[in-house]
Amino acid sequence: MRLEDRVAIVTGGAAGIGRAICELFAEEGAKVVIGDIDVEGGEETARLIRSAVGDAVFVRTDVSSEDQAASLIEAAAASYGGVNVLVNDAAAFVFGKVEDVTDEQWRRALGVNVLGAAYTVKHALRHMRAAGGGAVVNIASVSSFVAAPAFVPYNTSKGALMQLTRCLALDLAPDNIRVNCVCPGAILTQATELHRQFTGEDREAFLSDAANSNFMKRHGKPREIAYGALFLASDESSFMTGQPLIIDGGATAQ
Repeated sequence: MRLEDRVAIVTGGAAGIGRAICELFAEEGAKVVIGDIDVEGGEETARLIRSAVGDAVFVRTDVSSEDQAASLIEAAAASYGGVNVLVNDAAAFVFGKVEDVTDEQWRRALGVNVLGAAYTVKHALRHMRAAGGGAVVNIASVSSFVAAPAFVPYNTSKGALMQLTRCLALDLAPDNIRVNCVCPGAILTQATELHRQFTGEDREAFLSDAANSNFMKRHGKPREIAYGALFLASDESSFMTGQPLIIDGGATAQ
């Protein structure tokens, strides 16, 4: 029960890593508020948590809209009385070379992956300060460090999210608000399929190549990333801020 009596907001909680984080946080005692543009998936995550005797609500949210990000935070405070933990997992998976990416695609990648995190933190501050502190966990990526072919918008946005994490950690330390990020490697989710479809590769070959890119020769599981997020959200990481937690099977250690 490492998050007992805490209110945790998780954006992008409708599927994949976000859903795994929501479920694990609920198991650890948190009251979970799920924000996502996917209404069906978000409501399903909330149902799964409640059926397991957890406490969760879903709020339809496009975090690239500051008004909607603010509404998500206020809905959490209204439902449960405050905000203690914020996980920014919502992501736009926009791929391509710089000459091929449209203005709309750039705005989507940066709007969700960078501005969305900034907006949610901005509006959560009042509640975290009132609670005496809190924890922000941004879900970045090994793409924050490593360039990949035809990955320009996504890599750029995740690099920016890493720097946003550091800047927020510096500014918010006096308020006892810690800000860290998890950097996943190859994790088998719906996003993996989106990337494969973009490259046009054979599914089995694509998955095999991704798995063999790390020491452990396999894909990670969403639950394995959720445990990293739990560590950063809990008091177990109380002297840690402004840092990346890389969970990639050793891919970036090569």
